[in-house]
Parts: sequence; structure tokens; C-alpha cells
Amino acid sequence: MSAATMQEEFVHPALFYRDDEEYLAGTVPFIRDGLAAGEPVAVAVPGPNLELIRQALGADAQRVLLRDMTAAGRNPGRIIPTVLLAFADAHPGQRVRLIGEPIWAGRSATEYPACAQHEALINAAFTGRAATILCPYNTELLDPEWITDAYTTHPVIWDGDRRFDSAHYDDPTVVAAGFNLPLPGPPTDAATITVGPSNLPAVRRFITDHANRAGLTPERVADLTLAVNELAANAVEHGDGTGEIALWTEPDRLVCQVTDRGYLSHPLAGRIPVPAGSLSGGRGLLMIHQLCDLVRVHTTPAGTTTRIHLHH
Repeated sequence: MSAATMQEEFVHPALFYRDDEEYLAGTVPFIRDGLAAGEPVAVAVPGPNLELIRQALGADAQRVLLRDMTAAGRNPGRIIPTVLLAFADAHPGQRVRLIGEPIWAGRSATEYPACAQHEALINAAFTGRAATILCPYNTELLDPEWITDAYTTHPVIWDGDRRFDSAHYDDPTVVAAGFNLPLPGPPTDAATITVGPSNLPAVRRFITDHANRAGLTPERVADLTLAVNELAANAVEHGDGTGEIALWTEPDRLVCQVTDRGYLSHPLAGRIPVPAGSLSGGRGLLMIHQLCDLVRVHTTPAGTTTRIHLHH
């Protein structure tokens, strides 16, 4: 392989670790090698692991962009555009090196399918880009099935001193489609409203009233109203002119589901920035990913269900 090809090659390893010592052994040399090579380096991992890396790097930590993934990547759907691509785009013409840990022991089973889709779709979003993205997985604390999935979403595995190609790596769009799972129905006491071309103002009032009663802050009420208004407008424009909204509360969050007859055919829709002047869609869903704490989508040619979560 030529030097030019290596410079353009995208590398996406999973790092399997069992304890803090293995975590630092896999991440700190990776960071320092990048700094020595003149590559911009960013680290986005959960807070406790971020602090481990910060302390191990010492003065070198000032040369690395450090972000807490539990905040920056609370919603897995916003990691590619606002964490990974944003860093790469900030350094045009340079190979970049990142550590991204989107799956940690605090992730819920509800969040996980979106996390797995994210890990698969990194490979599609970064095709042809000069970048290395290392993704740590705690094999002691994570669900064993989540570790198995890492073999399908990462072309390369780092496990201790071993570096090897994953025999189970698969096409990213195929893997992501495997997590395009039907969502369980709303609870029977969910508030509902039908979306149509003439009642978008009524939909906005419906959302705002329920969000206020649920105790969301004014900022969160505004976020939810904007996100649902975008989904409702999409239902009217792309979903055969109508849709259904269900809204309910869970112990720590407000959940809203919009169902329509549209089909979301592009797997990266909402996960990559839309070029200026482009006539293709995706801007609305991109915004929704930024506003919400979790976005789950189930889409088929028969229709699409989008479920958004906002924490209190």
C-alpha cells in the first residue's frame, strides 16, 4: 500500500479492555503516537475514563481535545456529525485521530440499538477520510452480546497485545439495518393527537402544554416543541399528509412518538451534515438529533415511527 493510500485510509478499531490498566495501555500510547505524528487528536469518552486519560497524559492533555461522551454523545445519533465529523472537518488536509466511547456500562437497552447503528455507520460516514477512530469496549461490564456486535461494526480488533482483522465485520448499512427494530407500542394512557395539514398549530400547543405539565424546563419545552413540529411537518410533507403523535412520561423523561407513512431510505439521514444548497432532505432530522437525548427510528416502506426522549 502506498503512503498516499495509507494517508487516506480510514481505520476503525475496537479496543477491548478489562480494567483501568488495560484501558490506559490501549488509549494513551494511541494518543501520544498521534501527537508525535503531528495528527490532531480528540478524545470523547465517559467522564471517569476521561479523567483517567487526562491524568495519564499530564501536560500532553493540553494538546488534546477532551470531551465527556455522556454529554456530547448522550444521544448516539449526534456523535457522528457533532463530535467526529466536526473534529475532522476542523482540520482539513490532515489525518485526525480520535477515541470515541459511545457504549458504556450506564447505557440502557433502550439506547443500545441506536449506539450499535452509530458504530456501524461510522464506517460509511468516514469512507475515504483520513482518520483513525478507536472505540473502547469494557468486556467486564458490558452485555456480552454488545461485545459480539463490536466484531461486526469494527474492521479491526485490539485486545491486549493482539491486533487482528475481525472475521465478522460486515457492510455498515447491512449491520445498521439489523438494528432497525420495531418499537414497543406506547402505554395505554399516552396522550395522542392526529397530525394533518391544517392542525400543526394545534400540535404545537398540544406538545407545549403536556411538556409544561410534565415539569420540563422552558428550554426543554422549546426543544421538544421544535423537534415534534419538525417531525409533524415531515409527516404532512412526506408521509401521505397525515400522522399520529403519542406522548407520555417515564420516571426520568418525556417520550414522544410520531408515526407516518413515509420511508426513511438513507441510513445516514440525520447523522451527516447536509451540504449548503443541497435539495436533499436530512436537515430536520439532523436538528432533532441535536435537540433530543435519544432518537429511535423504525422505518419500512409501509411507514416510519420516530420516538424521541428528553430527560427532565
